[in-house]
Amino acid sequence: MAFLNKEIRDGDNQDLTEERRTATFDTDKMAEVIYGSEKLARRRREISHAVSRIPELADSRPLPFLDRFEKVTEGTRKLSVLDRHLAELIDVNDNGEALHLYHEVMGMEGHPLALHEVMFVPALIGQASDEQYEKWLGRAKRREIIGCYAQTELGHGSNLRKLETTATYTPSTQEFILHTPTITALKWWPGALGKSSNYAVVVADLIIKDKSYGPHPFIVQLRDEKTHQPLPGITVGDIGPKMAFNGGDNGYLGFDNFRIPRENLLNRHSRVEADGTYVRPPHAKIGHSAMIRVRSHMATGQGWLLGHALTIAIRYSAVRIQGFLEDKSHEVKVLDYQTQQHRLFPAIARAYAFIFCGFETIRLYDQLILDMNSNGNTSGMADLHALTSGLKSVVTHFVGQGIEQARMACGGHGYSMASYISEIYGVAIGGCTYEGENMVMLLQLARYLVKSVELVKSGKANQLGPMVAYLAVADHKVNLATGPDSYVKMFQYISKRQSWKATEKFLKFMENGDSRDVAWNKTAVELTRASRLHTRLYIMETFIRRVESVTDIPVKSALTDLLNLHLNYELLDVASYALEDGFMSSNQMDFIKNQLYSSLEKIRPNAVSLVDSFQFSDMQLRSVLGRRDGHVYQNLFDWAKSSPLNKTDVLPSVTQYLKPMMEKAKL
Repeated sequence: MAFLNKEIRDGDNQDLTEERRTATFDTDKMAEVIYGSEKLARRRREISHAVSRIPELADSRPLPFLDRFEKVTEGTRKLSVLDRHLAELIDVNDNGEALHLYHEVMGMEGHPLALHEVMFVPALIGQASDEQYEKWLGRAKRREIIGCYAQTELGHGSNLRKLETTATYTPSTQEFILHTPTITALKWWPGALGKSSNYAVVVADLIIKDKSYGPHPFIVQLRDEKTHQPLPGITVGDIGPKMAFNGGDNGYLGFDNFRIPRENLLNRHSRVEADGTYVRPPHAKIGHSAMIRVRSHMATGQGWLLGHALTIAIRYSAVRIQGFLEDKSHEVKVLDYQTQQHRLFPAIARAYAFIFCGFETIRLYDQLILDMNSNGNTSGMADLHALTSGLKSVVTHFVGQGIEQARMACGGHGYSMASYISEIYGVAIGGCTYEGENMVMLLQLARYLVKSVELVKSGKANQLGPMVAYLAVADHKVNLATGPDSYVKMFQYISKRQSWKATEKFLKFMENGDSRDVAWNKTAVELTRASRLHTRLYIMETFIRRVESVTDIPVKSALTDLLNLHLNYELLDVASYALEDGFMSSNQMDFIKNQLYSSLEKIRPNAVSLVDSFQFSDMQLRSVLGRRDGHVYQNLFDWAKSSPLNKTDVLPSVTQYLKPMMEKAKL
């Protein structure tokens, strides 16, 4: 018999199989919607299956039992194995397949090539000239050299204008002199910098004839290509253990008057002539394109992380039996409790929404780069910079919350590293601070919103971009029973109201004599609220568009249930903004709550199948609680027995310290 859920196997936990048999849609078809096409979803499955047939790629031991040195060594070992099998596993020219392969094999721990693929190569693609392509890009793609992206410093991260590393041009030798003038100028945090990379794209303050031209990217050789020893004038090393990514070597980097050729300034958009003449880029923020790219991908990447945690929590909730409902002779699944559903199901909706929104933003970024490289058009740069700043902050915040809820939903066993949720959490919340601290990101978007409101106030609403056009729309009462569009209108009202309120408060402070910066600081909390609302509105709109585009009827029906839950949950979360001035009635509030509870009931039969549709392999999940077969308890016991502490019945520390102490107590 063919089942709609393609994860059903003989011998699986019967409770989990029972859940899968209630699926109302084909999980392979849902995966096609999640990943964007039949080919992309199929290739993920094929790669995962191919990896499972290479024993050398399996973890030598459960990763939580490895120390940091062992994790780095294990990751490097796997990379060498992958290098031998790469051509048979993936299309080496397909970056998406490569990233999936690395994630499948390496897990969440990080590895030496992570930043090479995600930051170094894309920085070259986005900012190198054609001549620099010829010199560097091929070598980087073939991995003749391994690179990273070194921007953040010990003393400054989000405030790029205050980066202290200098690159001073000397016309007589046509060289830049890279220098680290203070301890706070040390590059700090870049992944793969500490021990793995021999090259880096370094962001430094360009100085010509004692004048600063702001941060610019330079390609810099850090280590000898034959010996891998740091070059003279380079100080480089590992910064130590972190909350997560401990299979990677995040590092520090300092320069002592280190010279590089003039040609090492990545100069697709700006350049320095031999005599020191500076040729400006066409857009002031064009150097931010590498950061915008990463932020464009973060929504999708964070959505996957949330999906990992929810796959574990939902599957475990379907096999964990606890308590009674109607039949007092049989305990029920934890997933049957409304509180468990309310804790987990809205997070499933958010995971889908973030993934869909991320893909939409990546498309916008790709179009921006195409326009920049083909005709120099940078008109979309400011809009996308603002959007990705807000997305990065809102998505990482909610993903961190959702993963922690997933951990707690697993009860006491969620606290064990066997669940692997703590590792997922550590990886996810790193996103709250890397590539821009979240509050700073919200305030960057707020500047865009304030400028947009000021345009409306000055009668220039026709200059608004499409993402903020609603800020000029007149308010109308909303009937929420008419469908998703009514929820969008209600959310637009709430977002618009907060953007106007924050802007007018900011302007009032300036009218009363405060400087712009002081007024901005006094309004910062209200401004960040406006940014969150605007971003959540965008996520909602992209979720609606994606669901409306689905053609498979059963898949669309299941996604519509998920979308309805998302709309009601998100609106309920911000309803106080509309209740304050009576725009939303108490009857509408009751309607939203009832719709939310109804959505939980509709989603319940499909809950396991919705997370199965992510199609994460057991190797990717690395979770005893989230195993595909549902056989949790025996495997949890086996996992515990593999602890290094269990190699001996009596630990040396017991013999040396505890036993004498106990013997002494008997005297």
